[in-house]
Amino acid sequence: MKTTQEWKVGLFLSEEDGTTKARAVLDTGTATLTGHGTAHCNPQDLDVPEIGDDLAAGRAMHSLARQLMKTADRELEAMGAGPAEPPAPGSVRPYTTP
Repeated sequence: MKTTQEWKVGLFLSEEDGTTKARAVLDTGTATLTGHGTAHCNPQDLDVPEIGDDLAAGRAMHSLARQLMKTADRELEAMGAGPAEPPAPGSVRPYTTP
C-alpha cells in the first residue's frame, strides 16, 4: 500500500535589540508542533543579521526535531518496541518492531 503525506513547516523570524527569535511550526494535518530558537549578537561582534537568522532558525528546527523524536519514541514504546537503552546523543535510532 503506497501512501503520500504532506507536512507543512512554517518558519517565522523576528529581530529586536540584537536578538533574533525563530519559531518553527509543523502541521501534519492531525497535529501541530512548535519549536523555538534564539540567537544573540555579541555587542563586540559585527551585526550580520543573516548569521542570527541561520542560528535561530537552526535552533528552532532542532527543537522541532527533538519533539518529533520524542513523539516517535513514545509511540514505539507503546508498541513494545522501545530501546533497551537510551540512544546516544545525536544518534538516529532505527525503526524496529517486536
